[in-house]
Amino acid sequence: MNPVIGVVNAGSSSLKFSFYEGERSLLSGQIDGIGVRVGSRAKNAAGQSIPGPDVLTKPPSSPAEAVALLPPWLRGVLDGHDLVALGHRVVHGGPRHSKPERVTPGLLDELAALSQLAPLHQPHNLAPIRAILDLAPDIPQVACFDTAFHHTIADVERNFAIPRELTARGIRRYGFHGLSYEYIASCLPRLTPAIAQGRVIAAHLGNGASLCALHAGRSVATTMGFSALDGLPMGTRSGEMDPGLVLYLMQNEGMSAKEIEDFLYRRCGMLGVSGISSDFRDLLESDAPEAREAIALFVHRVARNIGALAAALGGLDGIVFTAGVGENAAAIRAAVLERCAWLGVGLDAAANAANGPCLTTPGSRVAAHVIPTDENLMILRHTRAVLET
Repeated sequence: MNPVIGVVNAGSSSLKFSFYEGERSLLSGQIDGIGVRVGSRAKNAAGQSIPGPDVLTKPPSSPAEAVALLPPWLRGVLDGHDLVALGHRVVHGGPRHSKPERVTPGLLDELAALSQLAPLHQPHNLAPIRAILDLAPDIPQVACFDTAFHHTIADVERNFAIPRELTARGIRRYGFHGLSYEYIASCLPRLTPAIAQGRVIAAHLGNGASLCALHAGRSVATTMGFSALDGLPMGTRSGEMDPGLVLYLMQNEGMSAKEIEDFLYRRCGMLGVSGISSDFRDLLESDAPEAREAIALFVHRVARNIGALAAALGGLDGIVFTAGVGENAAAIRAAVLERCAWLGVGLDAAANAANGPCLTTPGSRVAAHVIPTDENLMILRHTRAVLET
């Protein structure tokens, strides 16, 4: 039997999965619309569509129920292969977990206690892990943390200006999208050797968005902080704002903590500014002035934060765009890079329209590139490494 490692990325209403032989993807797909209008789809190693797990006989109402549908489906589509481990994306590893770890009941309990730091992500990441632990306890599972990559950030960048006893209790900047940034950092020596050991800002731009300042491939600063709300405005999340606004909403608008959580996570960002959509594709296609204003605000915040991270790095050698918007939205990339001309960015409009990979002119002092991210491949590598230790 040929060994296979699976990767699972669970959200609130979706379960994405990939299964690898070595680093070759044998199967990939997802179950989405969980609890609403559930559906599944999958592709084989050749990229051809195949029937996904059966979600109609007994529709799952949670990601934990969805992951239970994978073993019987896999027996039919992975004939001749043996599932030897599962790797999982876990958003928050807290202050203690700076590298991927093999799952134990004790680790799960510790990670569950961090759910208050990532309420919309952590519980959904952990539920499928618990389900597999019950269904197939002999299958090793590895938790890979989105916060781990940012443990190299110095205290002066990590800490807030709050009393020390609160900092000691874990109230600090953590940073997220770490698996994506770690993958980008791993690609730089091969794809962009001229800047790989230099000062690079990676822009993970999608429905969730952040920036990360890399020096020689290590994280030194990032825009997301204590929670995944901080930094850039996103599809439905507010991004950075005056904390006094939270006090105002409580004291003058009568909003409860739960209502404010819903407001900041689900009703702000591009959706809130435009009143049209949280999807950047919809906004770019719209002629409505509100859509243009939302895009302009996003571009302004990205460019402003690139300037701040360049200061944290003490200069800038390169910019890398990744994730859904970063890889595909040429208009947004162009607008951001034009605002970064003062840093020495010379935009090549034709190359940008073709999605790169290099977006700048030969004489540009700062090079800009598009590098597609692959968090699943990063999780696979970590899972394999943990199994080998």
